Amino acid sequence: MAKLRTRRHRVVLSRSVGGDAGITIVLTLLGAFMFLPMLYVIMQSLKPLDELWRFPPRFYVTKPTLKNFKDLFVLMNTSWVPFTRYLFNTLFTSVVGTTGHLFVASMAAYAMAKIPMPGGRAMFKTVRMSLMFHATVTTVTSFVIMSAFRWIDTYLAIIFPALAYTLGLYLMKQFMESNVTDSVLESARMDGASELKTFWVIAMPMVKPAWLTLLIYCFERLWNAGTSIYIHSEQLKSFNYAIQQVMAGGIKRAGAGAAATVVMMVVPITVFVISQSNIIETMGSSGMKD
Repeated sequence: MAKLRTRRHRVVLSRSVGGDAGITIVLTLLGAFMFLPMLYVIMQSLKPLDELWRFPPRFYVTKPTLKNFKDLFVLMNTSWVPFTRYLFNTLFTSVVGTTGHLFVASMAAYAMAKIPMPGGRAMFKTVRMSLMFHATVTTVTSFVIMSAFRWIDTYLAIIFPALAYTLGLYLMKQFMESNVTDSVLESARMDGASELKTFWVIAMPMVKPAWLTLLIYCFERLWNAGTSIYIHSEQLKSFNYAIQQVMAGGIKRAGAGAAATVVMMVVPITVFVISQSNIIETMGSSGMKD
């Protein structure tokens, strides 16, 4: 039997080892530079008062202490409304508002992108135009609507506007148009899948990077929400509002204010890190050919 002739092909790398090492070093330096503000905030929270007000200020801490966090805990527990109540208000509105917005924006985007309807283009133009207006412009109108529905001084005054963030709808619609192929949806419909099942089982996994990005944006926005004109009761106010009250207490509360900044920073960064890793994994492993 005749032997098959094979050729040995030389593997040519697009970058040299030195190039890869150089890129790694540059990215490491850039990452360290971006981490400096967070490191500075952490250092500030560990400084005693004499180091906080030292001039010229130092980046590092010489005598680290956890007294600032203890003072923050004491201040929040001696307040009229318990610390846990403020924390619950923010967690509840952030989780419910983010989850609701993901469902509403995703379903509306799927309908606009993949279901032909009369007036669909006009509706999407309205969504794009709404991105030009800041929330401050519509404050009076929003207050009148909330008052008409009797949502003033309730959780709905915070959650319901979060469901209608048009930026999330715009992002999901654009991503579904480019990543969800019509042939895959038609195949699911021919197999007997309902429209809701096609949306949830087929379309949503294909746009996972988009809704994870939307999760980060919406959660960060709700978590960092401060004083609201719709909330008057102290029992319903946010954790960020309570932190601002602590930081407004003057020089003697500077340490507790620095510790409060770290507490406010931890949760959004944790959500971002977890979601970002999933986004990178999904972008690297997903991809379909029509």
